[in-house]
Amino acid sequence: MNVEKSKVVSIFSIRNFKFPGFALGKGAKGVFIRVHAKSLKKAKDKLRKLTSRSQDRNVRVVMKNVEVFIRGWLGYFSIADMRNAMKELDGWLRGRFRCYIWKQWKRTFTRKQALVKLGLKEWQAANSNCFNYWFMNSRL
Repeated sequence: MNVEKSKVVSIFSIRNFKFPGFALGKGAKGVFIRVHAKSLKKAKDKLRKLTSRSQDRNVRVVMKNVEVFIRGWLGYFSIADMRNAMKELDGWLRGRFRCYIWKQWKRTFTRKQALVKLGLKEWQAANSNCFNYWFMNSRL
């Protein structure tokens, strides 16, 4: 018997209770099922690996791989209440994709051309602070 996995604890001891990736939480509406913090960390690490900027692949291929992973992950954890965690993960993942695309546009001319194609004015795209503008107001 595995002593770490087999123990008796209160279901409300958040840090000590983990059942195949799930944990229980207590809120204003009562008890709910949520994703355990360790499971979220593992998912984020996997996504970090999938969106690593050192890869030399098209961003669409990377997005497809991420989509396959997220579809399976959400299928498993679909009964859990994870709205806030997913919003946070979504924002983080969008930033990763922006950085991935930005790194692939290696030259200044390519970046300027691509930003103009996305709808920025030419003088904004040519601006040296253009990345900050694009990063904060991206339409991707």
